[in-house]
Amino acid sequence: MTGKKQIDWSDIEAAAKEMAGNWRKFNCFAWHRGCKLEDAENWAIHYTSNRDSGLLEQSNEAEINKRLHPFSEGADPDLVFEQHSHWACGYLDGFSIRVYGPDGSITPAFGEFCRIKEALEDYPVLNEEDYSDREYEATLENYACEMWNVKDLPDGWESEVYTWFSDHSHDRYTENADDQGGWAPKEKILEALRALGYIQGEAEDTPIIVSRSAARP
Repeated sequence: MTGKKQIDWSDIEAAAKEMAGNWRKFNCFAWHRGCKLEDAENWAIHYTSNRDSGLLEQSNEAEINKRLHPFSEGADPDLVFEQHSHWACGYLDGFSIRVYGPDGSITPAFGEFCRIKEALEDYPVLNEEDYSDREYEATLENYACEMWNVKDLPDGWESEVYTWFSDHSHDRYTENADDQGGWAPKEKILEALRALGYIQGEAEDTPIIVSRSAARP
């Protein structure tokens, strides 16, 4: 999101030259906060997500923000988290970052940003555990959406269905195929719930809910 030109993030000085004032090259863009900065040409803007971002981008954004948050503190921070609106994608989340300090040196904030970008070029996931958690939670939410009109299912049924699919080699219903979490059609979820003893009956539209105490352990 920083422009089409390939940047060598391992060369911090070259990256700084490319990034400083990059916002001036954005099409149809007005940076209102920049109007208040005396050193606006020393700042860069980088976007980390938008309204339609998938799980990987969301996960990486969370890790990036975590690592850069210390530089956003204080009366005159070198990094400011921002959200900008756009007619095409709704909004863009990211930050403005001071590339050069008053003495002309590259700021520690920008140095850390370059290290993060370099790490992403080597491997696209910054935090495997966070990304895995997001995949799992999104999958459970997708199951729940498929079963929106089935009432009185016991708390936690989604995770039990997930486990049942995994234990019975139905990986296609747990895998994160499109970066939006795993998904299963309603009939397959009903199949799992019957196997778990949570519902009875064959009709999709009128399943009979079995009480938790009567269900299988």
